[in-house]
Amino acid sequence: MKFVTINTDFGDMKLEFMADKAPQHVENFVELAEQGFYDGLKFHRIIDGFMIQGGCPRGDGTGDGPRRLPAEFNDTPHVKGVLSMARASDPNSASCQFFICLDDARFLDGQYTAFGKLTDDASIATLEKIGQVEVKDPGTGEASQPVESIAINKMTVSEE
Repeated sequence: MKFVTINTDFGDMKLEFMADKAPQHVENFVELAEQGFYDGLKFHRIIDGFMIQGGCPRGDGTGDGPRRLPAEFNDTPHVKGVLSMARASDPNSASCQFFICLDDARFLDGQYTAFGKLTDDASIATLEKIGQVEVKDPGTGEASQPVESIAINKMTVSEE
């Protein structure tokens, strides 16, 4: 079984992948993480009580990775600590941006591909700290841009 640890200035978050539920999403994410794609990027969108989103190479939610993924919707509920792939309106447009649920977001079930989950209380605590940062409206009508930069310092893939 593969895991990824996301190192941030707020602490680490360890996630366990669900390759049986979304094999292409897991493979894509692992490949990008192992290549260092995510290192130095940031969590650019944070909505208290909903989710934290990161992985955009442009840092503003408009960037893409090297490939598009077909939807792999599954029966995993979008609840606190679940890792899922962000996408545009096309269900088959997921690329590199991801989000981690801060709370239940069951309205996303069957519409976004869940492919991992946080593994422990320390990871949940880090998620909660990030979820509480001050945000502002970047001009989109949504107060979700962190006032201070929340960096993904490094992602490390492991087998344990």
